[in-house]
Amino acid sequence: MDITILYWILIAVMVVGVIGAVVPAVPGPSLILGAILVWTVVQGFGNVSWPPLVAIFVILILSAAVEFLASYWGAKQAGASKWGQIGALVGLGLGFFGLLPALPLGGPLIGILFGPLLGAFIGEFLHRKDLELAPRANQAFKAGIGVVLGSLVGNLIEGLLALVAVGIFIWSTWPVVMGV
Repeated sequence: MDITILYWILIAVMVVGVIGAVVPAVPGPSLILGAILVWTVVQGFGNVSWPPLVAIFVILILSAAVEFLASYWGAKQAGASKWGQIGALVGLGLGFFGLLPALPLGGPLIGILFGPLLGAFIGEFLHRKDLELAPRANQAFKAGIGVVLGSLVGNLIEGLLALVAVGIFIWSTWPVVMGV
């Protein structure tokens, strides 16, 4: 296979990875890392410039950390307790596998979007037994929205970092592939 064709196929895989960093249920950074691994194996490890690869690796690890920290920050800003945060994780898992009874259609994408909201609401509602019904429901809803907004912000930041990683890869490999 011509190296240029492989290069463009790997770039396409990385673009899907950038999209996956933003859209739930699509693997993001792992696709980018996989494409880079294929490139380094095909090119031979000795022919690959290590500083850009290390920078890309650090950026992609940071992007994974940012997503989790943003969800945590969103929950904290909304006043969510540990129960709300655990509920969001359980809701995410149930939604991903399509196990939410309220969401029989839509599959994992809909479940991943609404599962954390529903899970955080239920977890926070169960935790706030000291409040009356209306303030309890209000606090639970606020916690659920905080988790979801934090997660969305985290996904956007993760997408930007994935885009930077792909940009560094293209910048560092373009001269080799195009003979510039």
